[in-house]
Order: sequence, then C-alpha cells, then structure tokens
Amino acid sequence: MARPATPARPASEDGTLARVGPELTGPSGEEPSQVPGPQGHGSVLRRRTGLSGRLATPLGILAAVTAAFTYVGTVDPNDPGHYPVCPLLKLTGVFCPGCGGLRSAHAFIHGDLGAAFSANAVATTGYFLFAAVWVLWLVRAWRGRPLRIGLAPAWWWGIGALLLIFTVVRNLPFGSALAP
Repeated sequence: MARPATPARPASEDGTLARVGPELTGPSGEEPSQVPGPQGHGSVLRRRTGLSGRLATPLGILAAVTAAFTYVGTVDPNDPGHYPVCPLLKLTGVFCPGCGGLRSAHAFIHGDLGAAFSANAVATTGYFLFAAVWVLWLVRAWRGRPLRIGLAPAWWWGIGALLLIFTVVRNLPFGSALAP
C-alpha cells in the first residue's frame, strides 16, 4: 500500500526551504509540536517514581564504590605485582595527579589518614568530597528531587589549574612531600 504524499512546506522567512521528512512528523503525520516527547503519553522511557526506584542508582553506585574499596583494602598496592604501574610514571618518571591513589585508598580504608594524605592528598580529599556529594544525592533522591550540580566553567578551569599545580609541585624537589 502506497504511503500518502507529505504536503510541501513553504520556505522559511530567511529563504531556505523548510525540512520535510518523517523525522519531523509523528506516525500519523501530525506536526512536531503534537508529537509526544520522551516522557509523554505512550513513552517507553519512564521515570522511576517509587522510593526504591529513586534510590536504586545512588545505592548501586555505593555498592560499586564499596566493592572497589574492599578490593583495594584487601589487596595491598604496596606489594608489587598486584596493580599495573602508572603509564606516565613508567614512561617519563613523572608522577601524575593519580599516582599514589591506590596506596591512599588502602591507607584510608585502614584508618591511617596521615599515610593516605601523604600518598595522594588530592585523592584523599576526593574521598571526602565524594562522600558528601553522595549523601546529598541520596537525600535528594529520598525526597524525590534530582541532583543537579551545575558548576560554571570558571570552577572547572579552577579545578584543572589546581590539579596541574599539584602535579607540577609534587614533581619538583621542594614538593617531594606530595610525591607518593
């Protein structure tokens, strides 16, 4: 059976031809404004509205992080052969911002915050930051509100600059206290 022809659309005000095609119309030929969106009627994409559905993602992330920290706490990164060597350190001899992160996590899990900070101060700070954001996420999910953390580009540039400064300083002689 032949499909009915789509009526021609007039040119736009700027002189370009309006796009015509099935991607701009619904299954019955209705205008785009009449086509249900992803959350509209008949959509296969449904939001999780129950409490267990809202808490599933934050609790799943907690389970994955707990499993990773359990593994690092059990298998000591100070013993050679258990984890791969940092490729940047292996090829250039330069510590990256993540070097010492596994040793930091191992010390953190065992309650030795001094050793955790000396292995990688940025990673240890990140553990506390992750915990705070995760608790905020869980509380907002419990209350049925989404977690939205919108940082302006200046914040991202600032974070990048701090990581760059940390990397440079930990590789200089006077910053050897920051080296793992």
